[in-house]
Amino acid sequence: MSTSSIRLDGPERLPQGAVSRVVVLLHGYGADGEDLIALADELTDALPGTAFLSPHGPEPCEAAGFGRQWFGLAERTPAEFDRGTDGVAPVIDRWLDRVLARFGLLPSALALVGFSQGAMLAMHVAVRRPSLLAGVVGFSGLLPAPGRLAAEIRTRPPMLLIHGAADEVIPVAALDLAERSLKDVGVAVQAVRRPGLGHGIDGAGLDQARRFLRHAFALSDA
Repeated sequence: MSTSSIRLDGPERLPQGAVSRVVVLLHGYGADGEDLIALADELTDALPGTAFLSPHGPEPCEAAGFGRQWFGLAERTPAEFDRGTDGVAPVIDRWLDRVLARFGLLPSALALVGFSQGAMLAMHVAVRRPSLLAGVVGFSGLLPAPGRLAAEIRTRPPMLLIHGAADEVIPVAALDLAERSLKDVGVAVQAVRRPGLGHGIDGAGLDQARRFLRHAFALSDA
């Protein structure tokens, strides 16, 4: 499949007035854009004037028989994660460019929030874009291709990485590797381990994401 022909779409939450900033929500394996768009309801009050866009992954989920995937996960090995993110990153990059053009915004007005496979992509894509994004929030993800990061990094958006200490899908050790690898190349990273949390997002994590995004967008605290 040629990536140049792929067009992403999915649910949106737009503000009443002008769009001043955009938060893109990237879902996990076997879900779709509907899965994360509900986060907009948790973040809207803290981020006035923000458009929330939650695109569907480009492929049907091959393992679950429902939902979508950004790339296949037959082996769940580091090499597969690297190939998968490399393959779909151009699709996301082109779509982000169109989003910025649609709303007439600079890259500094765009943040990425990803869960699991979506967090992998958020981290991978953000540091390879030529212009600095506002920030990245990654829930329960891992950093693909950490050994290539020093050679490929182009920008250093701040990141908040949140991971359940009891994650049964992606062990919390992935957070340690991501934090260390990103800090080694100069990315400002906040790494948060949530005690007792499995592969998911909890209220405390959302509270931290809310504060991080306000700061990333330079919104003053009330």
